[in-house]
Amino acid sequence: MSGKEPCFGVAFRSLVTSSEDLFKKTIQFYHSLGFATIKDFNKFKHGENSLLASGTSEDSLREVWLESFKLSEIDASGFRIPQQEASNKEQSQGALLKIRLAIEKDEFQASNSLEITYFSTEFKDLLSKFNPEQINSNLLALNDPLGNKIFFTNFASPLDNDPTSKDFFLSAVDAINGTSSGSTSASSNEDALTKLKTSLGSLKPKKKIAVMTSGGDSPGMCAAVRAVVRTGIHFGCDVYAVYEGYEGLLKGGDLLKKMEWEDVRGWLSEGGTLIGTARSMEFRKREGRKQAAGNLIKEGIDALVVCGGDGSLTGADLFRSEWPSLVADLVKDGVFTQQQVEPYKNLTIVGLVGSIDNDMSGTDSTIGAYSALERICEMVDYIDATAKSHSRAFVVEVMGRHCGWLALMAGIATGADYIFIPERAVPHGKWQQELQEVCQRHRNKGRRNNTIIVAEGALDDQLNPVTAENVKDALVDLGLDTKVTILGHVQRGGTAVAHDRWLATLQGVDAVKAVLENTPETPSPLIGILENKIIRMPLVESVKLTKSVADAIESKNFDKAIGLRDTEFKELYENFLSTTVKDDGSELLPEGDRLNIGIVHVGAPSAALNAATRAATLYCLSHGHNPFAIMNGFSGLIQTGNVKQLSWIDVENWHNMGGSEIGTNRSVAAEDMGTIAYYFQKHKFDGLIILGGFEGFKSLKQLRDGRKEHPIFNIPMTLVPCTISNNVPGTEYSLGVDTCLNYLVNYTDDIKQSASATRKRVFVVEVQGGHSGYIASFTGLVTGAVSVYSPEDKINLASIKEDLTLLKENFSHDKGENRNGKIVIRNEEASGVYSTQLIADIISEQSKGKFGVRTAIPGHAQQGGVPSSKDRVTASRYAVKCCKFIENWNKKNQATSADSDAHVLRFTFNAQGEKVPTVEHEDESAAVICVNGSKISFKPIADLWENETDIELRKGQEVHWKEFNKISDILSGRLKLRAEVAAAENQRHF
Repeated sequence: MSGKEPCFGVAFRSLVTSSEDLFKKTIQFYHSLGFATIKDFNKFKHGENSLLASGTSEDSLREVWLESFKLSEIDASGFRIPQQEASNKEQSQGALLKIRLAIEKDEFQASNSLEITYFSTEFKDLLSKFNPEQINSNLLALNDPLGNKIFFTNFASPLDNDPTSKDFFLSAVDAINGTSSGSTSASSNEDALTKLKTSLGSLKPKKKIAVMTSGGDSPGMCAAVRAVVRTGIHFGCDVYAVYEGYEGLLKGGDLLKKMEWEDVRGWLSEGGTLIGTARSMEFRKREGRKQAAGNLIKEGIDALVVCGGDGSLTGADLFRSEWPSLVADLVKDGVFTQQQVEPYKNLTIVGLVGSIDNDMSGTDSTIGAYSALERICEMVDYIDATAKSHSRAFVVEVMGRHCGWLALMAGIATGADYIFIPERAVPHGKWQQELQEVCQRHRNKGRRNNTIIVAEGALDDQLNPVTAENVKDALVDLGLDTKVTILGHVQRGGTAVAHDRWLATLQGVDAVKAVLENTPETPSPLIGILENKIIRMPLVESVKLTKSVADAIESKNFDKAIGLRDTEFKELYENFLSTTVKDDGSELLPEGDRLNIGIVHVGAPSAALNAATRAATLYCLSHGHNPFAIMNGFSGLIQTGNVKQLSWIDVENWHNMGGSEIGTNRSVAAEDMGTIAYYFQKHKFDGLIILGGFEGFKSLKQLRDGRKEHPIFNIPMTLVPCTISNNVPGTEYSLGVDTCLNYLVNYTDDIKQSASATRKRVFVVEVQGGHSGYIASFTGLVTGAVSVYSPEDKINLASIKEDLTLLKENFSHDKGENRNGKIVIRNEEASGVYSTQLIADIISEQSKGKFGVRTAIPGHAQQGGVPSSKDRVTASRYAVKCCKFIENWNKKNQATSADSDAHVLRFTFNAQGEKVPTVEHEDESAAVICVNGSKISFKPIADLWENETDIELRKGQEVHWKEFNKISDILSGRLKLRAEVAAAENQRHF
């Protein structure tokens, strides 16, 4: 017999008593009903056993967990076929019962008894063994020892008209001839249905969700579909894929396919969309939408997750608003009866933005945008090499009809001289002169090549198109050897980068949650991201705001157009102008406001150190500041005093260079604070930018603490977190992380391909990260790893044993399909005993030859390479913010310029001879630039060190990536496999 619960998943009840006698009798009672013990916990015996104690209540002295046997299809040998492999998908989910013996409390005596209904096909046994109250031929009732009313029905669902036989679950689907095991009167069925609904509440059929991709394809769509399918199945839903976009909705039939767990195996590493996308003119008509509604109702689907651009999402929301009238028309046309459409009165729509243009308002990035940007940067880097060789100019056209995001970000990331975007139209008849002046000025400074990025929708302020050929003509007039490259659809190609896999996965998971949480009154949500936080926003408003950008451009209101983009877009555009176009002296500050700003790299190499230094230097030069590079870190300063004033030509090609051009090491400031203070005073530093990881964090704290003894350290100082470990306290993101993750994604893709080709092979991959498990958890999430070993969850024999069992169970489902290689991710500091090789050896030995095991250690390659496009853009943004931070704090220095010492040291003496600071709240001027959720801020180092730092383990106290592990356990199938292993154990023991 099996339980049936109201919503989805496994039926669960918890019963509690303070009587040991009743506790034992209740267990015996449910054993006699066919429940089997799967956990027997005694607080005094097992209280220290974290595995047994997991899930138990604090006040339980004893807990016994019982599970009913699941009814499912069996093979020829009589063994249960796992649900995801069975041809009969209508299988019982089982029922779980927790019986607790707890310390006596008053509420135990006052609590009312429960009424619980279970589904059973064994009415004869129940009648002969227990003499239950027979309410009618389809409903029996018993009381358990605790006084709870237990009902049994042979209706699998209150919507059924006939009892369901045992064979319905045990037989293959083609052997089932209906669900009736006998006849019963309509009146008794109605009585049973009423009683069942009363005891269960409003029991609804299993939720059915459809997912589709529409409009232009984008890398990451497959990851989004995978996340929706597996999350839906995890929450007990049926999930359907709509093939060929809206055309599939219109045609139905085979284009509406029910998806199983294994159907999306390996989809994380696939580009484009494997379920296809196509625009449908017929869907634009009401008759077409009515036909699509009919196809969904035939399958029992009333929720749709749409991944596409603004046009696709607009169509989806129109479909939702018309749904009630479309359903009414279908009833009027005689396609369905009123009773048949009753459960489908409303359509739930959830939107995901899949677009390489990143043109949706309200979200910082869309699925596929950073993958397209990565392709652009890769191609332009190649072009730069040949352009430098021949001293040429290259005009590169990128996609973006109504949005200049790709062109803007590519301009920043590739160190372009000039960009053309729709939101900021160039002046008609004058842009040629400005372009020529900028390119010639950069040539005069020593640059051998020029790069100009043109969005395909670029125009002038009279709405005339500005094409790549137009730009070429202007450069030829300047006398430059100019070539045009139109990247075209190569921007859409390839697999998704790490950011897009992560974004698509988290948004896909949240889309299913939104489907389950939304009510008919809830506006259709759009799942987006703000800085580092997944958010929901009204779909209609986001689409309306997006369209208003195009309207503003059409009306020549370009200030409004760029203002309607997100704040990051406008900020980065202004940064690009400040560091590139307006380096002609037009933004020079007054002589008295110009500063000496030091830049130092501290710690291990990390991608984007050079990109950030370049952006800071160019901003400083365009505003009249003097940027100084402290060569070879603090130890270099202490030993040699080597400080180099940076020029424009020094840094102009650092945008795509990995490593550290000014040198870095792990030495910290405390090695010789006096010498450091001497050189700071010698160069009259007005501010300091530290680029580094935990050593940089520690050095900032040491410099801040040294202010009492060395007043020169009173200058504003800031840290830009740069470390692949992402272990800087107070922030969720560090420069270099994205580059490292992209490398690991490509590395593990190759490893999985090798593992799949060999069949039944496991790779244990060791990743860096120190005592921070961020890289391991993120990599596990976006590669579909079976297991992740991180420092936050220590490895022990029990966890290895479970993983071995799960691997065996996982491979037991393999029927020769492709993409069956398995990955286990281990952080380098996850254990001092269980090394990567030892784990591999244990798994190999215990597998007894059933599958092969190999290790893979990418090592320091994770720290190298060309910085990713995201790291380049973020580096520029953070660097400019830090320069402005230093500017703002120096404006607070109230010392007169005549008193130069007081101005530099930031204190003076009053009439009584006491020191008086010239800047208030100066402790806040030593800060770390941090990302937390949707917010970027500067956090004082003193507060971070005191309240958020684990000094011994060199990381923050907060594990901000916990959600990654939870989602990874769901999507990798770990939780599902764990349940199957537990069920198999029950069958062996009982």
